[in-house]
Amino acid sequence: MHRLVALTLPVVLFAAPALAQAPDAAPIVAAERAFAADAPSMGIAGSFNKWSVPEAIVIGGGQAQRIGEAYPDGPRPADEPLLEWWPNFAGIARSGDLGFTTGGVAVNGRRTGHYFTVWKKQPDGSWRWVYDGGSGASAADVPGPESEPVILPVGPQLLQVVTSMDRPPPPMAPDWAMTRVREQEAALARAALTDQKAAHLAAMADNGRLYVAPRPPAIGRDAFAEALDGWPATFRFGPTEGGGQSQYGDLVWTYGPAAWTRDGQERTGHYVRLWQRQEGGFRIVLAQLIPAPPPPAQAD
Repeated sequence: MHRLVALTLPVVLFAAPALAQAPDAAPIVAAERAFAADAPSMGIAGSFNKWSVPEAIVIGGGQAQRIGEAYPDGPRPADEPLLEWWPNFAGIARSGDLGFTTGGVAVNGRRTGHYFTVWKKQPDGSWRWVYDGGSGASAADVPGPESEPVILPVGPQLLQVVTSMDRPPPPMAPDWAMTRVREQEAALARAALTDQKAAHLAAMADNGRLYVAPRPPAIGRDAFAEALDGWPATFRFGPTEGGGQSQYGDLVWTYGPAAWTRDGQERTGHYVRLWQRQEGGFRIVLAQLIPAPPPPAQAD
């Protein structure tokens, strides 16, 4: 910490806003479970539309779409598969207005990967999701639906410096955290052009999770290093296309375009990341890559 000297006004460090008690992530976990419980009776489109905000984003099939485009209203297909999912990892912002869950997915009883949902508290106090996507990371050995998810601890309180006891602190820009994260994502993108493994390791939180399909979720720094060997050596990450931040600015989610080469073939997709402000700055607590479908094979 820089040493402060020769100040003529008192200096006070305080939490802004005062958020002494960390909120509980249980309502988000409950919302996710209710969302999943509606799918068998309402169908996939019905449950997805019921539990989302109208501008919610879904990433799949190589596209980032609004919920109405991805799951338009219409008759439920007769051959629609049974989609099941359950939370294994969850968290909430210190301001209590944004959170997430992620966990295993099963299609017709067969575990196929992991989902990731970002939830936002609505003015009426209910929770609706604003983002949903998935990863092909193996769910074979994750705890089942009857288990309780691991909860990510909330980040530290934000301290601001004020120079007067009788004057309120200057207001922070509404998107200050997103602006800061965009800067870090740009730096990550530059580093990933030459060494994506080192770039990700520098940005990941020690208590984060990394989804590198088809491996199981990597949890912890040693697991990160091993899992990152499963991705190409370099990535071309585009600028952040969307996302959002909590009111307090301690939790930020982002998505954007990604391109890479594997086995001599050009591939594209999207990155999705969840950043948390921790001691020392923002760190990634969840990262996944959602590949677009591979291009059709060339005819001989």
